[in-house]
Amino acid sequence: MWMRASVVRYGIRTMTTFRLALVQLSVGDDKAANISRAVSFIERAKQERADIVTLPECFNSPYGPSYFAQYAESIPNGETCVALSEAAKKNNVYVIGGTIPERDNDKLYNTCTIWGPDGKLIAKYRKMHLFDIDIKGKITFRESDSLSAGNVLTTFEAKGCKIGIGICYDIRFEELARLYRNKGCHMLIYPAAFNMTTGPLHWSLLQRARANDNQLYVACVSPARGSPPGYVAWGHTQLTNPWGKILTELDAAEDMVVSDIDLKVADEVRVQIPTFNQRRTDLYDTIWKKEN
Repeated sequence: MWMRASVVRYGIRTMTTFRLALVQLSVGDDKAANISRAVSFIERAKQERADIVTLPECFNSPYGPSYFAQYAESIPNGETCVALSEAAKKNNVYVIGGTIPERDNDKLYNTCTIWGPDGKLIAKYRKMHLFDIDIKGKITFRESDSLSAGNVLTTFEAKGCKIGIGICYDIRFEELARLYRNKGCHMLIYPAAFNMTTGPLHWSLLQRARANDNQLYVACVSPARGSPPGYVAWGHTQLTNPWGKILTELDAAEDMVVSDIDLKVADEVRVQIPTFNQRRTDLYDTIWKKEN
C-alpha cells in the first residue's frame, strides 16, 4: 500500500515545496534483480509525482561483511550507478541512491550516491561511523572488518531544500546532525538498516531526537524485513517533521511512501523555539575539524 502524508496547520493544507518518496525495498542475493526493483520503484515514485526518491541502505546487496567485496563496484561507473543515473534522467527526479558497497582501489566503503534529474552524480557520502557492536546473546556485527570509514560531510540542494546525508549508525552521533544544521540543512536523510534488537528500542527514538534537537525533517529509509539466517532489518521506514512528530511510518514489508514536504514548518519551529540562537557558544560548540 502506498501512502501520502501532508503537512497541515490549523486544518488548512499549506503550500508544499516538494514531494519526497521513501522506498522500502526487499533485497535478495541477485544483484541485477535488486537493481531492477529499485529502478521500478523510482518509476512508480515518478507516477506519484515525486521530486526526490530515496532508496535504503545496501539495496543492491545482502547486508554483511561477507558480502561487501563480492557486490562492490566503482563509482560512478559501476552497474548500479549507471542504472540509477539513467533512472534519474529518464524520470526527471533526484535519486538518493540508498547505499552500495563501493570499491576504491584496495578499500571498500558503505556509500550513498546522489543523482540529479539530468542523470549526473551530484555528490556521494561514505558512512562515517562504522557499525561495530556486541550485544551479548543478541547481535554482534563489525563493519570495520571489511569497510573503511568516510571522513567528509555531504550536503546538496534540491527543490529549495538543503539536505544532509548520513547512513544508519551515523544517526546515533548527534554531533553529525548538529554539523549539518550548522551548515543550513532543513532535512537529514539516513539510508539505514537497523536490526531486530536495536530497531524496536531506538529506531524511532533517534529519528525524533535528531529532528527535535535540530528542528528539521528526518527520514530513515530501511530495506524491507528479510528472513534468517541473513541480517534481518527492522524495516519501519519513517519520516519525522521538525516538531519531532512522526508524519508516516511503514511496517516491515516492501512498500513506498510519498510525502509532501513544507519547508515553512522548519522555519516556524525555529522562530517559535529559537534554540539555535540561544546556544551558549561562548561555553560550548560543535565544530567540524576537517576541511572537505
